[in-house]
Amino acid sequence: MPETPLRIGLIQCGHVHPDLVPTLGDYPELFADLLGPHGIDLTTFDVDHGRFPDDLSRFDGWVITGSANSAYEDLPWIHQTEDLLRTLVADEAPMVAVCFGHQLLAQALGGQVARSPDGWGAGVHRYEFTGAPLPWMDPAPAGEVRIIASHQDQVVALPQDAVVIARTAHCPIAAYTIGSSVFAIQPHPEFTAALSQGLVERRRERIGPEVSDAALASLGEPLDRDLVAGWMARFLRHARP
Repeated sequence: MPETPLRIGLIQCGHVHPDLVPTLGDYPELFADLLGPHGIDLTTFDVDHGRFPDDLSRFDGWVITGSANSAYEDLPWIHQTEDLLRTLVADEAPMVAVCFGHQLLAQALGGQVARSPDGWGAGVHRYEFTGAPLPWMDPAPAGEVRIIASHQDQVVALPQDAVVIARTAHCPIAAYTIGSSVFAIQPHPEFTAALSQGLVERRRERIGPEVSDAALASLGEPLDRDLVAGWMARFLRHARP
């Protein structure tokens, strides 16, 4: 028997490049494509435009998206989102935080976010998940997991009680958990190769030609999007206070 769909609030912290949205979608469409097949129903709250949830009890869990902003920017909506994340963590609400979400959550709880000393991470990166597979990692990772990266900021100091579960040479804190209710991950499992290509081409001057060329060359590699989507859905479904 199919499992009951989960009601998940999508905390949208930013937007995909406007050139790409008409054909490839913005964060609500990307996460719906990723998680919808796993029984996840999303309701979007566009927090960078001031749209916040007013009843947290309506939702079974939360997903926090990426953003072109930096977590340490002094913007009212960022501070308000940090307050929201602290409330959700205190309530032990199931949460998956991605890229900017992964960074903002760490910062909100006392960790630190900074620019990577190695510059941009872009294209397909291979992530090593450390330690024994967690119960929601089913199937378990077989070696490295290939996911698209798109960031120049990253978590450089963890908040209290956070445990690193994935890393790369470029990003030593690539994923972490907090208790049984938080799973945070730096790369973008919702990104497709086509979207990554479009972003890298539009950011070539910012990223630099060498990293851009390497990123574009990597996009022919198979991705483990479906594997990680299954992990995210199982985490949200089975995380409990």
